[in-house]
Amino acid sequence: MEDKARENGVAAMAACYQKFDPAAYLQYNYTPPRADFARKDSIVPWKLACLHRAFTEGDVSGDLLVDIGSGPTLYQVLSGCEVFNKVILTDFLEVNRQELRHWLQDEGGCSLDWTPYLQHVCKLEGRRYGNDKLCLKTGASAWTEKAAKLRQVIADILPIDVHCSQPLAPDALPSSGADCLVSCFCLESVSPDLAAFTRALGHIWKLLRPGGHLLLIGALGESYYFGGPGVRIPVVPLNEAQVCAGLKESGYTIIRLEVYTLPQDMRVGVDDVTGVFFAKARKD
Repeated sequence: MEDKARENGVAAMAACYQKFDPAAYLQYNYTPPRADFARKDSIVPWKLACLHRAFTEGDVSGDLLVDIGSGPTLYQVLSGCEVFNKVILTDFLEVNRQELRHWLQDEGGCSLDWTPYLQHVCKLEGRRYGNDKLCLKTGASAWTEKAAKLRQVIADILPIDVHCSQPLAPDALPSSGADCLVSCFCLESVSPDLAAFTRALGHIWKLLRPGGHLLLIGALGESYYFGGPGVRIPVVPLNEAQVCAGLKESGYTIIRLEVYTLPQDMRVGVDDVTGVFFAKARKD
């Protein structure tokens, strides 16, 4: 009976996403004021700074980085692509995977111009001009170099289901697992309840090699968000204690937890989020 209720809850969440609109979602969350790079208190620059710091502290390293639940976004791997030789993007929805392919193939059709994001991360890295000989010769900028690097290291864009015990196809990753996982606003927004969120943390734990890291960004105090015009998607409203408890229960050692509180003008009516957390954790 309990298993059936669990399955029904997950199925209901999957049904909510059938009308998800990547273009609308990007407009709601990844344009100003939430993505105002001139403001230090804007939410997107805060997330990018957390990821930049985590990827440059020296302990997060290896060959393979896997992004869990990429959605239609790329910002979460802009720093990581400088550290890892191979990046795999994943999402449950084909419309999101198609959005990512549009950018990867560089043939137009993208719903958002990622140039300001590339430029901002290059600024965080202290780079204004390209580093390689071709860039120096042609005068190419650092952000165009980063875009080329990201396209070079993205190895695949795969379907994923974090509610499955084996979220990816069995042969998707090396038997040793990924060296690092990054996941942003995925688990709490696809889970019907706190127990499902915690189980999902445990499922992705299996994809990570021992000693590998998880960089997790998510919403605090959020009960819903709009995934398109009139598409209201329920979210597990988390607090800091629940995030920490879920990570520990799933076998992660927490290295750092940071919290961002949304200024009033960032609360733009597309959700009821009050804050954002960033967690850096390790699988021991």
